[in-house]
Amino acid sequence: MTTHLSAPPALELVVLDMAGTTVLDDGVVEQAFQRAAERTGVADRMPWDDALAHVRATMGQSKIEVFTHLAGGDRAAAEQATAAFEGAYAEIVAEQGVTEIPGAADAIQSLKDAGLTVVLTTGFAPVTRDALIDGLGWNDLVDLALSPVDAGRGRPAPDLVLTALLRTQTSSVASIAVAGDTVSDVESGRRAGAGFVAGVLTGAHDSSALELAGADVVLPDVTRLRSALAERGLLPLVPTA
Repeated sequence: MTTHLSAPPALELVVLDMAGTTVLDDGVVEQAFQRAAERTGVADRMPWDDALAHVRATMGQSKIEVFTHLAGGDRAAAEQATAAFEGAYAEIVAEQGVTEIPGAADAIQSLKDAGLTVVLTTGFAPVTRDALIDGLGWNDLVDLALSPVDAGRGRPAPDLVLTALLRTQTSSVASIAVAGDTVSDVESGRRAGAGFVAGVLTGAHDSSALELAGADVVLPDVTRLRSALAERGLLPLVPTA
């Protein structure tokens, strides 16, 4: 009996995380968390270092879920803290501005030039997500941006990736590449069945954590993603420019 090994399908869709992957975080999430904690007392039930450690470990996840844990399951307190976090994050962005990971916009454009659809995903609420995109001037750059409220559950659940597939009419999960800086990003891609999942080292988690979560490759930053896809023959076309 002859076994025919088919080549992996060419990719159609790339799902990229925002803060820490395409958008420079530079401690803004932790600053916003501290302001929210001070304003709402949501983390008062545990030592501050433990609360901060939890925030770092759950980078990339839906903020309402993070605050629900910190609030000991009190959903109302978590919702209040999440609103305070989103407000604090917006304040910090207004104070400090927003900056892309160096080369991120060009990297996104190069993926689009290669025939791919690019979707941004985040654990932030839409108001914060849209403020970041507006601040970067990316409204015409990305094809779609999704928050947990758009999908059902936040990361590490597969919902954001699968919603991106549905919204863009991508033909199969094997035709999706996912890239992010957190364990939750990688786990979300793996659970969705994405054909390729990459970790990047510009954000929350290190190479060993990303590899352990199931990343196919760990890259220094998102600017290396297109070449990593090209090396594996996953691009639908290779630009000649």
